[in-house]
Amino acid sequence: MALSFAPKANAALRAVPIPLVWLFGLLPALWLLVGLFTGRLGADPLKALEHGFGLHALQFLIASLAVTPLLRFSGVNLMRWRRALGLLCFTYGLLHLFVWLSLDLQFRWGEIGRDLTKRPYIMIGMTAFVLLLPLAVTSSDRALRAMGPLRWRRLHLLTWPAAVLAALHFLMVGKVWEAEALIYAGCIALLSALRLFRGMRLRSP
Repeated sequence: MALSFAPKANAALRAVPIPLVWLFGLLPALWLLVGLFTGRLGADPLKALEHGFGLHALQFLIASLAVTPLLRFSGVNLMRWRRALGLLCFTYGLLHLFVWLSLDLQFRWGEIGRDLTKRPYIMIGMTAFVLLLPLAVTSSDRALRAMGPLRWRRLHLLTWPAAVLAALHFLMVGKVWEAEALIYAGCIALLSALRLFRGMRLRSP
């Protein structure tokens, strides 16, 4: 089902160079860093920086997962952007992890190990990042050719458990479940349900 404006939207989207997607995608990181150095991140700037990077990682992960259903239900084609969106997700996830390891815990490995074992949400977040790592490494066309389309697609199904774990991590970070966290978790639940429903329809005789 294509919406009436989809052809014009797709023509405009095809004119957008991928480096521009990267540029706009990295602007939130720049804004956070400017806020850090100008004192605009509140009473606990390192926590705000860490949270901001993690939040943007989750947002770009949801955006990358939404590309296919957006095309299917509206006809708007962002497939050219999907790789960039996925890599932006990984980039922000890496920044989130780096701030936690370096600025928050200052590479105190004993404390890092205790956090991983005693705080389930940290282990869940770390597992989500580990699942995303091979997807980032194999995101290139060269990796696709080397692995073959079938093996590559199977590997990249890890995006879905990574997304579920990332949403769970975000929900568990707060002591209460805030509306924002529930909205993101709901988005991932909806996208997962759409994928499962489509898979069931394709397998049905």
